[in-house]
Amino acid sequence: CIQKKAVRYDKGGDSHYDTVSAFIKSMRGSDPDAAIFYLAKMLYAGEDVRFIARRMLICASEDVGNADPQALLVAAAAAQAVERVGMPESQIILAQAVSYIASAPKSNAACLAIAAAMEAVKSTTTTVPVHLKDRHYKGAAKLGHGEGYLYAHDYPEHYVKQQYLPDEIRDAVFYELGDLGYEKYLKAHLKKVKGED
Repeated sequence: CIQKKAVRYDKGGDSHYDTVSAFIKSMRGSDPDAAIFYLAKMLYAGEDVRFIARRMLICASEDVGNADPQALLVAAAAAQAVERVGMPESQIILAQAVSYIASAPKSNAACLAIAAAMEAVKSTTTTVPVHLKDRHYKGAAKLGHGEGYLYAHDYPEHYVKQQYLPDEIRDAVFYELGDLGYEKYLKAHLKKVKGED
């Protein structure tokens, strides 16, 4: 009674997870054709568009990141749009977002940064430097909180050299910008304001 070819896609089983994995890896691997194919397979099998949209949101941040910050905005707009539009038109919205994410320059720098920072939080006891502590609550000023803090906007380029990390990890580097897409611009900007040119 169903005039539709069956596809190998059991929502709770291996085929489901294998297809989702291939979908994400295709976007990460900058292959929009493969990403669109696996999107079509999931849609044809009746996958929840909200599930697909969540996977795209994660990929846009985890695998594209600041190499193209627009990717997350595109994914978020698509996630919101499919909630409002529904099928079958949602497939067009998803295809647009998937093809954008797959075609965008890639960076996992933010993903690596938060993983390293979480490890540092877990393994090191730290204290917020006194000049960064809040001085607005009662008694904070008497403790010297906020004393010596340099307000970045009062300086050229809105930057002033100052210690922000706790003493215990003062030289740690968590976020290492790449040389692709918008990260290249961010990297050059930070080098310029820090006088590292």
